[in-house]
Amino acid sequence: MIKRLLPVFLLTIAVWLLAVRPAQAASAPQPVKDQGVLCLPGVYSQTPGDCQPLGPSTYLSKLAQAGLTFPATPFSINHPDRSLTYVNVNYGQVNKNNAPIYGSVEDALKGKKDNAIGRIEASFSYISYTDEVLIDGKRFYMIEPGAWMTANDIIRIGSVPLFQGLTFKQTPRTTFGWVLSYLSPGPVATKRTPGFQNQDYTSHTLNNHEVVQVYGVENVGGEDWYMVGPDEWVHQNMLARVIPNTKPPEGVTSDRWIEVNLFEQTIAVYDQNQLVFATLIASGLEPFWTRPGLFQIYEKLETTPMRGAFEADRSDAYYLEDVPWTMYFDQARALHGAYWRANLGFPQSHGCVNLSVGDSRWIFDWAEVGDFVYVWDPSGETPVDSGQYTAGGA
Repeated sequence: MIKRLLPVFLLTIAVWLLAVRPAQAASAPQPVKDQGVLCLPGVYSQTPGDCQPLGPSTYLSKLAQAGLTFPATPFSINHPDRSLTYVNVNYGQVNKNNAPIYGSVEDALKGKKDNAIGRIEASFSYISYTDEVLIDGKRFYMIEPGAWMTANDIIRIGSVPLFQGLTFKQTPRTTFGWVLSYLSPGPVATKRTPGFQNQDYTSHTLNNHEVVQVYGVENVGGEDWYMVGPDEWVHQNMLARVIPNTKPPEGVTSDRWIEVNLFEQTIAVYDQNQLVFATLIASGLEPFWTRPGLFQIYEKLETTPMRGAFEADRSDAYYLEDVPWTMYFDQARALHGAYWRANLGFPQSHGCVNLSVGDSRWIFDWAEVGDFVYVWDPSGETPVDSGQYTAGGA
């Protein structure tokens, strides 16, 4: 009986072993550790304990660290009074060298060179006039009592450029700047990545003098690129930046100063250690650089003539009448309105800091004799050796 039952018992054991082994094999891998749930998209300054800030949250948190949030934080700016751009002066450009000046409108009408009482001997010249007359279809301008010029020699300026900077009630938290499209044939197209290696331009364009905030900087091929929005970059030549810094420059002993940034071609005005005004400039063009250093305004003039030359043959002579809102700070170098400048944001002058008429008026009204003017070039390209500088010019 036992012998007959033994085969049945062994068969039962074998079936049981076959049934158990697959189950044991299936449970062999270690269980996956619970990583928690994914956080909802958002900005997380610290890792929360109940979810993982991965995916979209990582991207949003990275942008927030640069100051870019969703929705975007409004950029609190104000625009100066438009009336500051007004000047009670009529200007004209002298369109040729050695333009004659006549003692009367009658002599100007005759147009005889022998009747000229003087000449404007400068290749870059602008005059102001107080009266004009039209005789026999010909126009004449009185540049001062007893001094007339013909419309053949003068191109009348209809109005001065109206560009104005920005005023602030409190110092902005981020860097900002003005778009400069003069190097491009039209509006500036932003790129999805910095550098020219990829032609990944976005469909978004920026207009000349549009104000943008700068959230990041990356150097590609020795040139800086600025992030002006989520995955939007522009080249350094397309933007003139202001980097707010409320710490007084070394040597400034008051809580108010003017900072001139030669690399960015911008100016920033600080009062009570707060940024109150900023705008574009045009500083000295090589070799007539605006000299870096710390200076103080020593004279203010509502209007003044400027003239000069640097070459021995006077081929670079200039003659400018009624230059408005002039503030001298370094020999013949001054902050002043430049009614002849259609574009700012790049070096153009003989050493002075050129501003729009409206911006020079704003600074003139704010500034006092003795206020500090700090001129610097963060790129280090502008010479600092005083032996390379003349007294300067317009």
